[in-house]
Parts: sequence; structure tokens; C-alpha cells
Amino acid sequence: MKNQHSAQPSHGKRLHAGTALLSLAGLGALGLLAGCASEPDSHRVSAPPPAPPAKMVTTTTTTTSPTTMVVATSGNVTTATPVVSTTVVTQSPPVLQQEVMPAQPTSRHVWIAGYWTWRNDRYEWMAGHWELPPNYSTAWVAPRWENEGNAYRFYEGYWK
Repeated sequence: MKNQHSAQPSHGKRLHAGTALLSLAGLGALGLLAGCASEPDSHRVSAPPPAPPAKMVTTTTTTTSPTTMVVATSGNVTTATPVVSTTVVTQSPPVLQQEVMPAQPTSRHVWIAGYWTWRNDRYEWMAGHWELPPNYSTAWVAPRWENEGNAYRFYEGYWK
């Protein structure tokens, strides 16, 4: 007598082999699709952040001017030696700002244009304004920054 189980494969074994084959085919297809769905290599579009600014070195020197001024008060004449403060900074000053000049208060008033000054370890804008000269024969000499090699020296404005 023939053993039916040994001559023909059982239904359970065929199902198991079919499932394994389907699983293997599914994994292969998944592997192929996964390769197709991969993202392209990313490229940097923006530039890296700028390097931090070099440490600013500033020096403030106080010097006295060799000239003397004559100051008249209540009939008394006094001579005085003005003190001039000089600031040297390694960072160039910003571009001057545009200002709207208000109406001149009187014909004697002189416009003192705005300028950059150095305070608290940074540049600060000093807004322009109208000012009365000390007397009729004086003229305003505007403050300025002058390049001196690797640094900028500030010269205060004054009446001349």
C-alpha cells in the first residue's frame, strides 16, 4: 500500500512554500522600491555663518592742547588750556546717516551735522542740531574720523 502522504505533498506544505515564495518576492520588490524612493544627496544652499568680528581694540587718550584760550567772564579775563580727548578705534566708522534738517530757528543758528562717535565700546550716532555760535566771528569745524594705518582716530568738532 502506498503512503499517500509520501507520494503527494500535502496541502499545508504547498501553502507554506507558496507563502515563503511570495514573502521573498515581496521583500525583493520592497528593496527595489526603497532604492527608488531614496532622497537625493542634500547640498548646502546657504553660506555658513560669518566669522565673529575680530576683537576691537580701542584706546582713549587725553591730551592737552598747546594753545591757550582767553575766556572773558564778567569783565575778568582768564586764560585756559582746553583738554582734548582723542579716541582711536580699529573698526571703521559706519557710513554717515541721512538727516532731515528742521527749519532754522534764527538766522544766527548754525547747523551742526550728525556724526558717529565712540561710546560704550561701540559706535553711536549723534543727531544733527541747530546751535548758536559763541560769537559772530566763529565757524564750526565738524568732528571727523581719520584713517591712521590699521586704526581710525576721532577728532572732536569745535568752534574756531
